[in-house]
Amino acid sequence: MKEIKKGIYRHYKGGEYRILNEALNTENKEAVVVYQDLKDKNKIWVRPRSMFLEEVEIKGEKRPRFEFLRDDEIEPWEHQCKRALADYQNLLKQSAKDKEEFAKYALSDFLFDILPVYDHLKMSLFGLSEEEGKNAWAEGVRHVLKQFKEVLSARGVEEIKTKDEIFDHNIMEAIDGSGEKVKQEIMPGYKLNGKVIRPAKVIVE
Repeated sequence: MKEIKKGIYRHYKGGEYRILNEALNTENKEAVVVYQDLKDKNKIWVRPRSMFLEEVEIKGEKRPRFEFLRDDEIEPWEHQCKRALADYQNLLKQSAKDKEEFAKYALSDFLFDILPVYDHLKMSLFGLSEEEGKNAWAEGVRHVLKQFKEVLSARGVEEIKTKDEIFDHNIMEAIDGSGEKVKQEIMPGYKLNGKVIRPAKVIVE
């Protein structure tokens, strides 16, 4: 019996189809051909093998019911499955990475609200005399600040160091002066898991 080569065929009425496979009818063991419509790939057809191979007469001329056009350029099913699996695994990895990134920086909005409170607590101790610094309320504020810092640190928050540092435009904002060295810090800056969420405002000299 004539071999049916896998590839792309044209029906004598003009449609083009891709041979997917050959099979057997479970009821009568008749050989059938399974093929796919190239215009609508959701349409899968089955036709008896003998009919697929037969010739038809058109205007007194015999021609194949299905004429072979070319080899199929589509990837083998095994390769398609492997590629689809690789794409799926990459999607899972990217989703996990996106979730991790979201978890890392989800605190940003909350920190914008809470960090000024932390800053104001620190400022409340500036300018105190030695005697005032021994006051019970000052000790209480220091204790709260210590707890505050520990909680922020545990969440990946790090204060940007500016004292005696060279000005770095990536993590600092100069609001006055000119030069390369930080003279004074006006407002602390912070990083969240290594990402700057608020640059330190400084005066340079």
